[in-house]
Amino acid sequence: MKPVDYKSSGVDIEAGENAVKAIKDKVRTTFNANVLSELGSFGGLYRLDKTAWENPILVSSTDGVGTKLLVAIRAKVYDTVGQDLVNHCVNDILVQGALPQFFLDYIGVGKLKQEIISQIIDGFVKACRENSCALIGGEMAEMPGLYQEHDFDLAGTIIGMVEEEQLLPRNTIEAGDLLIGLPSTGLHTNGFSLARKVLFDKMGLKVDSYVEELSCTLAEKLLAVHKSYLPALGPYLQDAGLKALAHITGGGIAGNLSRVLPEGFQAEIDLPEDKIPALFHLIQQGGNVQSEVMRQTFNLGVGMICVVSPKLADELQNQHSALRLGELYCSTSTDRVIFK
Repeated sequence: MKPVDYKSSGVDIEAGENAVKAIKDKVRTTFNANVLSELGSFGGLYRLDKTAWENPILVSSTDGVGTKLLVAIRAKVYDTVGQDLVNHCVNDILVQGALPQFFLDYIGVGKLKQEIISQIIDGFVKACRENSCALIGGEMAEMPGLYQEHDFDLAGTIIGMVEEEQLLPRNTIEAGDLLIGLPSTGLHTNGFSLARKVLFDKMGLKVDSYVEELSCTLAEKLLAVHKSYLPALGPYLQDAGLKALAHITGGGIAGNLSRVLPEGFQAEIDLPEDKIPALFHLIQQGGNVQSEVMRQTFNLGVGMICVVSPKLADELQNQHSALRLGELYCSTSTDRVIFK
């Protein structure tokens, strides 16, 4: 009888070790003087620069990419989903005013293929460098009994810091503050289960289908990288005119904006149909999706909402092609967000 070993069971330890060796130099390009460990250590070591902070608060977040991965697998495009994951996590802590410090990733695969892992890591590295965030560790797990051969999953954890007195949302929110929406690049990383059902199953489109309304292939539009709003909003984090931020992910505009509004206030949103990008109209019309479902599922072209003073609103609009979505009112209604 032929002996059974780990490799014959579907797990190749040597391939895993080789994959780690292949990415070490790439990952090291994200390091800064605060990183004290090398990739492959049991834990990542990161030193707090006490000279740069007075009363720092640690802010953490963990997330995934969801079923956008299935589109990437269909299209055989693997470098963008790594960027999606990092940028999503950066935005999640940005809404509390935090600057990213370091990132940890998890990659689960059915069969470890070094060329695919390398492309995924390229995405992590690119986004970490763009967000001044060190990639100090992670995990690659080959699990043939859990994933099919070509399947993989991603998750990431980010740690950031913010000065205690600069935490968002601020307690200075008041009636008359304006709602400014920064544009998304597309679906970002939410709503893909509904989008795939409509676009692939109901409409019969393929990832390489050229869609006239989108002026590109479906894969190009669906795999557009989830935008990081740190470059745009970083300069305003200490501006008293910036009162709150809402990252528009699952739950849509209403579900996420309501999370940062205090009791006694209501946001009235005015988002004209002609300001909603073509991809969302394609999904709604192709699946006969009700408007309420669209609002609950997708960002509708708005990736981040800023609650700001009227003075700061003009500057954001002029510099970042932002939309003025509405304003805040005093209200005793339990509905924190309504659509005009």
